[in-house]
Amino acid sequence: MEDYHISKGKHFYTIGLSYKKADAEIRGHFSLDEESKKRLLQQAKDEGIDGILVTSTCNRTEIYGFAEHPFQLIKLLCEHTHGTVEEFEKVAYVHKNKKAISHMFRVGTGLDSQILGDFEIISQLRLAFSRSKKYDVANAFLERLVNAVIQASKRIKNETEISSGATSVSFASVQYILNNVENVSEKNILLFGTGKIGRNTCENLVKHTQNKQITLINRTKDKAEKIAGKFSLVVKDYADLQAEIRKADILIVATGAQNPTISKELIYCKKDLLVLDLSIPKNVSEDVAELENVRLLHLDQLSRITDETLAKRKQFVPQAEVIIAEVEGEFNQWLETRKFAPTIKALKKKLRTMKDAELDFQRKKIADFNDEQAEIVSNRIIQKIMKHFANHLKGDSNTTDESLELIQKVFQLEELQK
Repeated sequence: MEDYHISKGKHFYTIGLSYKKADAEIRGHFSLDEESKKRLLQQAKDEGIDGILVTSTCNRTEIYGFAEHPFQLIKLLCEHTHGTVEEFEKVAYVHKNKKAISHMFRVGTGLDSQILGDFEIISQLRLAFSRSKKYDVANAFLERLVNAVIQASKRIKNETEISSGATSVSFASVQYILNNVENVSEKNILLFGTGKIGRNTCENLVKHTQNKQITLINRTKDKAEKIAGKFSLVVKDYADLQAEIRKADILIVATGAQNPTISKELIYCKKDLLVLDLSIPKNVSEDVAELENVRLLHLDQLSRITDETLAKRKQFVPQAEVIIAEVEGEFNQWLETRKFAPTIKALKKKLRTMKDAELDFQRKKIADFNDEQAEIVSNRIIQKIMKHFANHLKGDSNTTDESLELIQKVFQLEELQK
């Protein structure tokens, strides 16, 4: 990547792990909360990294960034999570340069999601870029790349049916309830945690179950009240959690904590209780499943649910890939222009120097020399010359390096580019 003059880092990498090889427990070890992301970005800046993005969702944790070696990014991840390098090496992936670019396109457009067509990751990429920009570690390359991925995502949503219907972990949980719980509209549902997944789950519950007996609990009560107000639902205090679990037929946990928030001791029920854990790391202790009347499912189990809608979405993958190839191709064309940007800049400076010297010479020789007209004419000529050079360099990528070398030699630009 150093030929493109976009970063001090030698190469662009994606390092990360996802649901494909890492189970929920391992993904939990490498999960990053908001504060950890901020600390990681600050350390990256202190270490001289000038372009880096960090995303951490229930399905994956990834770092996109410039570095001399991928271990610089792996080290950052391990230092700000509970994961170790040894664990990372067993389940992780590392992509470099163009492959790293392609990977972001597939992730951001939902083709690499645990549930095909789940586009929630694109908002995570937007947030990741905003966060990096705030910490001054987002360069022009990352901005252009994220915008290109957003463009591809929008086109796929608008031009294909790959996102038909609700396609997310939150919808998968509601779909499971609909398929496995009788008379769901009459059941007591308790939703613990009203972050993004919790909000989406709540919306899907109201929309698909026709159930008005949904209770929300969140550590910060006002967040739950905002969502409850939208759907006229009940909100209870965090202190009432154990009492509300006793009343519940279905408990959905989406708290996003780093340690379990629901333990065996919290649950005492004489009737059947379905517990769905939508969190990474797991927020429901495994031993909850030992309780006689409790059925516990984690999001990895929910995400394996397939239906006719999902099968239909798969038909549109080739169409989505064509769109990605087109937008990614345009991005790579822009990237190629970065190769000759310094030469074009130096050439423009050289031509202006030549122009100034010539106008100064003619000014002394010609009486009533018209400076204004001479400037206009000569600047237009320079502009036309620059356009011809730029179009030539864009148009024939196979000979770009040779053309750059010739331009530098003919116009003696080496010194200007240093």
